[in-house]
Amino acid sequence: MDAMALWASTFGRPFVKRECCFSAVALVLAALFPQTVLAQVEEPAQSGGFLEETSVQTGIVVEGEGAARLKDGERQKAEVLVSPEMVLDFPNGARLTARVRGRADAFDELEPGSPDQDTTSPATRRLRLSDNGDVELRELFFDYDIGPVFTRTGKQQVVWGQADGLKVLDVVNPQDFREFILDDFEQSRIPLWTFRSETTVGGVTAQLIWIPDQTYHDFPQSDADFAFTAGQFVPEPAPGVNVVTRSPDRPSRVLEDSDVGFRISGFIDGWDLTANYLYHYVDTPVLFQSLATTPGGPTVTVTPRFERSHLVGGSFSKAFGDVVVRGEVAFSTDRYYVADLQAESDGAVRTNEVSYVVGVDWYGLEDSLLSAQLFQSVLTEDSRGLVRDQVDTTVTLLARHEFSDSDLTAEVVWLTGLNRLDGLVRPRLSYQLRDDVDVWIGTDIFYGSADGLFGQFDDYDRVVLGLKWSM
Repeated sequence: MDAMALWASTFGRPFVKRECCFSAVALVLAALFPQTVLAQVEEPAQSGGFLEETSVQTGIVVEGEGAARLKDGERQKAEVLVSPEMVLDFPNGARLTARVRGRADAFDELEPGSPDQDTTSPATRRLRLSDNGDVELRELFFDYDIGPVFTRTGKQQVVWGQADGLKVLDVVNPQDFREFILDDFEQSRIPLWTFRSETTVGGVTAQLIWIPDQTYHDFPQSDADFAFTAGQFVPEPAPGVNVVTRSPDRPSRVLEDSDVGFRISGFIDGWDLTANYLYHYVDTPVLFQSLATTPGGPTVTVTPRFERSHLVGGSFSKAFGDVVVRGEVAFSTDRYYVADLQAESDGAVRTNEVSYVVGVDWYGLEDSLLSAQLFQSVLTEDSRGLVRDQVDTTVTLLARHEFSDSDLTAEVVWLTGLNRLDGLVRPRLSYQLRDDVDVWIGTDIFYGSADGLFGQFDDYDRVVLGLKWSM
């Protein structure tokens, strides 16, 4: 509890002013999951008959994290996440899993106000308790077998890719960018209402997914710390030109606008291989632009709209002694990128895209990992109005060491964009106080040009202190 006191004293004083928000979170969570006051218990239900043989497991994870900007010393967040879970195992082998996440942040810098969640379907949206807190149903799914076929139905995450830092195949679920890519993918993925089935024949596993959930990436609003500002992502009008941005035109037909995909995976001669296909709406809206003359002067109207794409790809990995070689590749049709209005009348270039990552992990040093990855995105069209480069390259490096005589782990992650020489460096120390409590401290350092993926956040370098308690 000394670590909790340290976190609270460093980042948590404003929570005294927000205690009503925390009380609301606690009340909602208690109402949804009254049994989560028990820590990892398992007991039969109290009713007779079928329910008498049904086991109930409950648990809860409490996580606190504070962040302060290095540039001006201003506190960026003082956040508490409360995540209760309940699992029901039925005697026929079926299982029901439910997880809720309550979140409260004292400073409201990452998501100022109450965002309207206009890229999220009503059935998937978070419940806003105030500007400083929300409750979200993270998972609610039912597992059951139909003969040799495993099925999972409900709100869930489907993870295809395993690349670190950036994504190639891991595009089934959209992402919450409130903290750019700094949050764990497990936390930043937006779970979707999904039907998933799998079956294995002769060592080959086939997976089918159907997603009747029209929810897409959640980008921060323009007044948030991690709002995207680089010209390759957000149109930059000429001086003196007014800009009007409309609400996203989100698909809303449950059946007609569904996403569907499949994956085939197997193990051949030591290689883990997958083949993937996804017919989906790309989670990033296309920012179509139109220029008109109005009484107030020239005006650009930006109309965000989601477009369909076919993704075909695959992944591979194999261990060679202390070395693991892995990679992912994806070919996507009908991608759109920001373009100069003088060259493209609608401000967007339509193109196909080939993206891939190749990674090498080395475990040759005791209790250590060294990893390197090469990401590339290659567009098949090279319009003169295209704002981003036709070929975009990013390199990542990871070094991690676990000290064998303690529960201390040190790591540093470095991501750098070779096109604009911008990047992100993330050193971190974590310590396991006991089996159920972890603490960590680290920094997130951005650098480079303001028109780069990482350099656009150069003013938001920060130090982070956190604690996680699993009960």
